[in-house]
Amino acid sequence: MAPTRAEIDPARSVALDVLAAVRERDAYVNLLLPALLAERGISGRDAAFATELASGTLRMHGLYDAVIAHLVSRPLADVDPLVLDILRLGCHQLLSMRVPSHAAVSTSVDLVRARVGRRPAGFVNAVLRRVASTDLDGWIAQVAPDRADDPLGHLAVRHSHPRWIVGALHEALGRDVDETERLLAADNEPPAVTLAARPGRSTTDELLRVDGASRGRWSPYAVRLARGNPAEIPAVREGRAGVQDEGSQLVAVALAHASLDGADARWLDLCAGPGGKAALLAGLVGEQDGLLLASDRQPHRARLVARAVEGVSSARVIVADGTAPAWRRGGYDRVLLDAPCTGLGALRRRPEARWRRQPTDLGPLNDLQARLLDATVESARPGAIVAYATCSPHLAETREIVTARLARSDVELLDARQVLPDVPGQDEPWLQLWPHRHDTDAMFLALLRRSR
Repeated sequence: MAPTRAEIDPARSVALDVLAAVRERDAYVNLLLPALLAERGISGRDAAFATELASGTLRMHGLYDAVIAHLVSRPLADVDPLVLDILRLGCHQLLSMRVPSHAAVSTSVDLVRARVGRRPAGFVNAVLRRVASTDLDGWIAQVAPDRADDPLGHLAVRHSHPRWIVGALHEALGRDVDETERLLAADNEPPAVTLAARPGRSTTDELLRVDGASRGRWSPYAVRLARGNPAEIPAVREGRAGVQDEGSQLVAVALAHASLDGADARWLDLCAGPGGKAALLAGLVGEQDGLLLASDRQPHRARLVARAVEGVSSARVIVADGTAPAWRRGGYDRVLLDAPCTGLGALRRRPEARWRRQPTDLGPLNDLQARLLDATVESARPGAIVAYATCSPHLAETREIVTARLARSDVELLDARQVLPDVPGQDEPWLQLWPHRHDTDAMFLALLRRSR
């Protein structure tokens, strides 16, 4: 008799539901998984297990698919999608988690019986028993290209990244194969939870009283958590602090601290959703009785920004298209463009993103980034500071966009190293952060001054 849904392991069941939702409707793990865990009353060690199982499987499913394809006589496209998801979950337990082989196999068979039917149970059992016969390194040796003959192809399989992304990261790192591998390995490590104390509403001292908290390395507003649910922290629950990567915080810090002549009361955040940088900027401009205008063209993202700055008198939020500004041009003293991008710098925290993006995304994004940067510069007064940022290290989204804009005579490049002197590893005027160097997302930042 097949096990019922109530009889199968809840943590494995929720992980399977996450994989199916990502595949079927492009769901976001960071939004869906916490909601499912809360809805089903899964907490503690079971929640941690489900989180690693879902996120880890999504990160590594490129490698797991190579292993499964090696063992299956038909194309993976001909395997029932839910059965393939269950095989991937089984591979992650067998090859990357401390789950006994018998438990990984038997629970996977139970899953397929309960969710698909009895017929594919033998198939799942046979495949996973063969997976269990070899360890992770052994499988990599069998299914990955030889490193000497095809180093990037080898890294793409070993570290489970699409080949085109490996090539782009390799270029951004100066074609250093060894450093590229360190970055790919870092992308597969779940990041620590980092909080931002929002100026005027919370302090790092308050957040440091949380058990397991420690100061961030680069941002004066950053506090890292070693354990616990950030939603249970009063300052986070009340909106006085937020979960925000330290690299993201540094973008706001650099814009706010760059040397400026003249008035410094009108700030603009052009693509503000979901609101983390806007919340920091609103607090900082409020300290000098200024005003931040935060804009986003997507109403649901603008609502997130409004929630992040709720109750802050120094912030105003509107829905507007940044390429066709609804505000007075040439009237702002500091302007931030955190441009829409591929998000290749946040692969640690968005495990599904590496499989969702395609090289064909770059052309339309590059066009949008250039048009938004034009509007950003036009929004700044002469002498104002403009920050161009992306959560991507791809050269086409970073230095190439900035270099093309510098060919015009109305902006000059400032040296971000002078604004953020404590951040190491910078040998050019713009800032490029890396997970393996700085333990942050791979944020890019260029500071520009509007010429007089």
